[in-house]
Amino acid sequence: MTSRFKLLIEYNGGPFAGWQRQDNGASVQGAIEDAIFAFCGERANLHAAGRTDAGVHALGQVAHFDLEKSATTDTLRDALNAHLRPAPISILRAEHAVPEFHARFDAIKRSYRYQLLDRRAPPALLRGLVWHVPRPLDADAMHEAAQHLMGRHDFTTFRAAECQAASPVKTLDRLQVRREGELILVEAEARSFLHHQIRSITGSLKLVGDGKWPPERLAQILAARDRSACGPVAPPDGLYLTRVDYPE
Repeated sequence: MTSRFKLLIEYNGGPFAGWQRQDNGASVQGAIEDAIFAFCGERANLHAAGRTDAGVHALGQVAHFDLEKSATTDTLRDALNAHLRPAPISILRAEHAVPEFHARFDAIKRSYRYQLLDRRAPPALLRGLVWHVPRPLDADAMHEAAQHLMGRHDFTTFRAAECQAASPVKTLDRLQVRREGELILVEAEARSFLHHQIRSITGSLKLVGDGKWPPERLAQILAARDRSACGPVAPPDGLYLTRVDYPE
């Protein structure tokens, strides 16, 4: 009898060509599917809440798959983690799910965090895990600018050319910028996001933090609905999928 399992996954995206299995490099999906095969000899198809790009990390990615083999959730978690070593992927939790559950289509909110390190010295411990900016940024001005993007808008300005979303209209439920020591954190929540939307927004907010743009410039470039009006796209290193929410 087939059982559906739900996984909570943490990973460092640095060594991977992204979440999705592909021919041109290692993927997070491929590594976990290979671990499932090593555990039970079944070729599972893993479905994620969101397909992270190359170099993007996750603290709370969610995925589901079906399995013929009977296994307790603790056994499944521990076995997959054993087969995943030494890849920087950890199965935090495995749960039984109802047959109708879908990690992507049932999600009602996705939360991301982008981390910038604004100090002169480069990172040692956080290398590959932050966007290093070697000068101070004004986090308060960045937060003020971010508030112009809250709510439902046409986000064409912040949409990658290869984005496959049916519409550029999205609703940002939360967009906050705050300082935590030497880190500046950009935190965003929405039901779904456009391809490169958060990295594009962060790149523009960084220009505000640098003093190169006033905060109200974000409202102007949003209204332009023009990709060329956007600031540079932030590198993938600082982006994390932190949480995916589902109905109770």
